[in-house]
Amino acid sequence: MYISRSDAHRAQKARKRRKIRTLLTLNLVMLLIIAGLTAVYVFKFQGDPLEAEAGHDHSSTQVEEQVATEHTDDAVEPEPVNEAESVDTASGSAESGDPSGGQVGDEGTGQAGGNPTMKPAEEVNTQVVMPDQDGLKISFVGDIQMSGKVAELIDKNGDDFPFHYVKSMFEQDDLTVANLETPITTGGVPAEDKQFVFKSAPGSASALGKAGIDMVTLANNHVLDHGVTGLMDTMKHLDTAGIQHFGAGKDEEEAFKIAYVERKGKRIALLGFSRVLPKSSWFAKGKNPGVADTYSSAKAREKIAEARKEADFVIVTVHWGAERADKPNDVQKQLAREYVDAGADLIIGSHPHVLQGFEQYKGKWIAYSLGNFVFTRSSNPMTWETAVLQVTLNHDGSCALQMFPFHANLGQAVPMDQATGSKLLKRVSALSHPLGAEVRQDGRIGTIGRTR
Repeated sequence: MYISRSDAHRAQKARKRRKIRTLLTLNLVMLLIIAGLTAVYVFKFQGDPLEAEAGHDHSSTQVEEQVATEHTDDAVEPEPVNEAESVDTASGSAESGDPSGGQVGDEGTGQAGGNPTMKPAEEVNTQVVMPDQDGLKISFVGDIQMSGKVAELIDKNGDDFPFHYVKSMFEQDDLTVANLETPITTGGVPAEDKQFVFKSAPGSASALGKAGIDMVTLANNHVLDHGVTGLMDTMKHLDTAGIQHFGAGKDEEEAFKIAYVERKGKRIALLGFSRVLPKSSWFAKGKNPGVADTYSSAKAREKIAEARKEADFVIVTVHWGAERADKPNDVQKQLAREYVDAGADLIIGSHPHVLQGFEQYKGKWIAYSLGNFVFTRSSNPMTWETAVLQVTLNHDGSCALQMFPFHANLGQAVPMDQATGSKLLKRVSALSHPLGAEVRQDGRIGTIGRTR
């Protein structure tokens, strides 16, 4: 059949129109799909604050470095620990008289990366145990060492300088416990193959006693920085100052010995263990002096069970975790559960040099790390934050916890102002949320109960 040129032209234009309509239809369908997906995204991640938090990028708050210190085989000698936290970077230090230590940034938060997102108040109901007015009050603080730049400040300002702002608090409680992360000695030989070696003067022991500190754990990776001589001198100076110590000793029996103290008709047991030691020669084994290690938890569990039979309240202090990590690792969580199962009522952690969260397991509290307290200064702002944790043992056997925010200035703990302290409480509360706990704005710590 013959088709004229004009008919062919019209047919060609019709085909083009159909193609255009098809393309327009496809584009419209794609735009509708994109609009639908956008609506779902906005509803899911902006309309629901809990989902938004779950998808939040916390990379800015991650620690700069984590040190591998965990070993599952006791026969394997632990690797030396890289302790970059001990670098003296005291710009604007307490020497200037500025209580903030000059470290404040971001409107005085002194925090790295800001505060993690908080869950809305209406979504949770914190179950808080209130303290009895005449309950037994115990204060816990983190790492203390008085060498290097700290010693220079003490020489200039006096022995009471590190504890100027906390002395009255410690004098008013019934018991104060700290982690003494230094030998107190004038002798000994510095440990080899160790980046940071501490050595505090004999007057440090009496300064601790005058500040109201009653007991210290020696179970850490610095107490043998000047060998066995340094350890023996440390215990001698502490004994002279009337400060009880535990967690290390002249042999295995003394290192693992339970420290008992009587307060307000209650018998309290304290034990100290370390999961972080430079090498196995630091372990107290048999007649060898050293630290009560917990690379295997068997001995620790045995001693906790023994204390459970003799005491009204059993406290375990443990040196564990990775430095500058603000979240507990799996080894910390596992050990904590084993300690509680063995009979511990309260667990207080140290070594990370930063604050970590709180958790309650089988009704018993775990404070994974209280950070530095009186220490040198690193370049990591999270090490500049600390707290006094006050625990009240009530008459009914319950335990009330309250956190008091402090700056960990160079060689001195200084209370935070209300605004800065509020931000720190929120940050630690956010760290505790995944563990089922929360820190209220009055510092009281409780478990989270859902309201819906």
